[in-house]
Amino acid sequence: MSEAAPLLQVDGLRKYFPVRGGLFRRVVAQVRAVDDVTLQLRRGQTFGLVGESGCGKSTLGRSIIRLQEPTGGRVLLDGTDITRLGRQALLPYRRRMQMIFQDPYASLSPRRTVAQTLREPLDIHQIGTPKEREHQVSQLLDVVGMSARVLNRYPHEFSGGQRQRIGIARALSLKPDLIVADEPVSALDVSVQSQILNLIADLQREHGIAFLFIAHDLAVIQHVSDVVGVMYLGKLVEVADATALYSSPKHPYTRALMSAIPQPEPGSGRQRIMLEGDVPSPMNPPSGCPFHTRCPDAMAKCAELTPQFTNLGSERSPHAVSCHLYGHDS
Repeated sequence: MSEAAPLLQVDGLRKYFPVRGGLFRRVVAQVRAVDDVTLQLRRGQTFGLVGESGCGKSTLGRSIIRLQEPTGGRVLLDGTDITRLGRQALLPYRRRMQMIFQDPYASLSPRRTVAQTLREPLDIHQIGTPKEREHQVSQLLDVVGMSARVLNRYPHEFSGGQRQRIGIARALSLKPDLIVADEPVSALDVSVQSQILNLIADLQREHGIAFLFIAHDLAVIQHVSDVVGVMYLGKLVEVADATALYSSPKHPYTRALMSAIPQPEPGSGRQRIMLEGDVPSPMNPPSGCPFHTRCPDAMAKCAELTPQFTNLGSERSPHAVSCHLYGHDS
């Protein structure tokens, strides 16, 4: 693989959940949680994924690393399609993809000590001798700023921030190339959030890890991301360099999200864009553009034709948006 090739390439990924009903529990509908998503991520890069709750961000992250099996599409890690691999063939790639979960209280087993939690991945993949594993567990705690004295303690003995540090240490244990961070600071106090974000940034610089960083907090995404993707109803609607996206959002949905960011001086920021109506059900999404039922700029064709991505940026700094306002036929 050349250095220019992406570490992660996602092509047309879909994840549908069947809805069953009737006497024989037949499939009567599909919930389209992730619907035809394409993105790429390079080594050492952070791709921020933002959108309203329920738009499919977490499902996308879990489907990429096959914690949930995709319904369709491809996920390529270093050019290998991991969606087609069986359990044994997938094992070496499992080592290269890890996850930091949203809830630091639920993601750690209450019956396992810190040492057992951190040693488990090393035991499963048979990395090193037992003595080497013990040494590596101590090193992992040091990396995330915790003392080896806590190795025999249980999760209930720690604060939320400390638990999340343990979760990050677990994700680092196999020295992955890619980490999916699913809302890693949303359950933490504001005073602790910055510590965890700075820790993640330091680890990325030191180890060159690529992050898919999922959050609904636009300020957090702006702080950590190189590239940002905006999701709505299971689809990506805009993807751009973080600086370009925040300075000049193009999609009407992105502009509405950005208008909700609090400004340091009231009255000096963007005018608030209030979206009307509710998010449609992913079980019965609208025809055409998924956002047209709430869009202030909707046209007649938005209800009929699905917009294709149009690049409004340069080859060096792409800015792709899926909207008829910018389509070639507009």
